[in-house]
Amino acid sequence: MKSIKTLLLASTVAFSGLALAHGDEDHNASSGPVRKEQKSWGIAGDASAAKRTLEFKMSDSMRFTPDRIQVKQGETVRLSIRNEGQVMHEFVIGAKKELDEHAALMMKFPGMEHCEPYMAHVAPGQTGEIVWTFNRAGEFDFACLIAGHYQAGMVGKVKVAAATGS
Repeated sequence: MKSIKTLLLASTVAFSGLALAHGDEDHNASSGPVRKEQKSWGIAGDASAAKRTLEFKMSDSMRFTPDRIQVKQGETVRLSIRNEGQVMHEFVIGAKKELDEHAALMMKFPGMEHCEPYMAHVAPGQTGEIVWTFNRAGEFDFACLIAGHYQAGMVGKVKVAAATGS
């Protein structure tokens, strides 16, 4: 298993130019209103509703710090994601099934471009941001889906604690 991770990491470094093709543009630039589409893991939030900021770091060791967070159902949070590495990374919130499918597509089409409110593409040395409302209880995931990064273990968990009735 360790040799597979080493191979994936080596191939990621070797193909880092392909990874950069995925995110050379500023995907976080606002070209209009944020599309609010309900997902099983929540919905895009309004910045003014975010009462808490959670800070993340991404590195070329293919890890997030922290790699687990807990929020309350209905909470809107600002996720501040700093890329401390030398290659492009991204932070994508989702359900495991969707992330698995998207990661497989990224392996086939590493230059694929996309921009959703639950994604932040972050260039080396830069910081990205997502404002998200976790309005569904459960366990969800976040990951870097750049080709090879997900496969190398660049993943994390979000636990959304159910709201208690008053």
